[in-house]
Amino acid sequence: MTIRRLTSDDIRPGERLAWDVFGENGALLVRKGFTPSSEAQADSIVQRGYVDDASPCVASVKARAASVEPPSVLRLLNHAVAELEPLLHRIAAGGGGVQAELEQVALLVEEAVEINPEVAAACILHNQRAAPYAVRHCIDTAVVAQILARAVKRPAEETQSMSLAALTMNVGMLRLQDDRCVLSTEEKALVRSHPEQGVALLRQAGVSDPLWLDCVLSHHENENGSGYPRALVGDAIAFPAKLIALADRYCARVSDRPFRKPMLPNAALRDILLDARHALDAQLGAVLIRELGIYPVGTFVRLLNGEVGVVSRRGLNSTTPYVQSFIGPRGAPLDVFLQRDTRGELSGIRDVLSAEQVDGSIRMDQVWGRAALP
Repeated sequence: MTIRRLTSDDIRPGERLAWDVFGENGALLVRKGFTPSSEAQADSIVQRGYVDDASPCVASVKARAASVEPPSVLRLLNHAVAELEPLLHRIAAGGGGVQAELEQVALLVEEAVEINPEVAAACILHNQRAAPYAVRHCIDTAVVAQILARAVKRPAEETQSMSLAALTMNVGMLRLQDDRCVLSTEEKALVRSHPEQGVALLRQAGVSDPLWLDCVLSHHENENGSGYPRALVGDAIAFPAKLIALADRYCARVSDRPFRKPMLPNAALRDILLDARHALDAQLGAVLIRELGIYPVGTFVRLLNGEVGVVSRRGLNSTTPYVQSFIGPRGAPLDVFLQRDTRGELSGIRDVLSAEQVDGSIRMDQVWGRAALP
């Protein structure tokens, strides 16, 4: 084994990594095959990264890396969840020295979205038992926020700060995000003050990025000034904070919690769009629906022909996605999943179903293949 530091010649934006990259302590930082999207991201990996460079032919390693199957989006997001949970508890307890580790979590989320944003979005609906809500919700929000940021072509450094803010936005009320349904007056006050508490904890942990901190502080602000804690209006709210707010609200609405049933994904989007007319940026609400679709990937549906399936990928427009049917028109499970184009006369979507209404369970990899292996 030949361990050496990465150099700037080893990694360039837009090129897949030829090695697994490890930190100084031996922990995996970035998986082989990851593609840095910016100079800043490449520099961050170079500054912290070590590789096993025992291969005699770097070019052949790079060629093999380019030809391998992409890693599982589901595994990457579950890895991000596992890494994030102790970091949030460390910050909430007043600890520090977490920024580099949080940046690696953000990289995991970014890699997952880059590999397949549709599978990453489906994980929000189909992977809700992976971790406690308080942690999983932050990862889910970062996923949707990154999808939106990519859609509107935000700069890479801004997107990274936004992602880090999404991961840490609720650290000021971490202990309250359990399964309780009734809050005391004191706890309600803490919820209202959690953006300010979160900023204070992040500063104590050594975070100084002004955009990161501002997004945490502003992720509950509304366009019309009805939000908190500063009642900001319109352009006074940082654009990345607006993306986080949209993502936060969508993910919260579709999450299954013991004291509250999830909204159907299409109903959650409709609710947000109506809300956007007076409380959120209406144009960004339209971007959210355009990127996720009227029927977001992962939504259970019943077709006009009676089959039950799951939206597997976006179609040519937001109202006609592709569906994988797994229950036949007479209610019997299908031995082989059938792809349906909902533009077809009998394959149009008739109803949106909840998970409780679907008679049978499916694994994500049955629909999305290797990109969703557990």
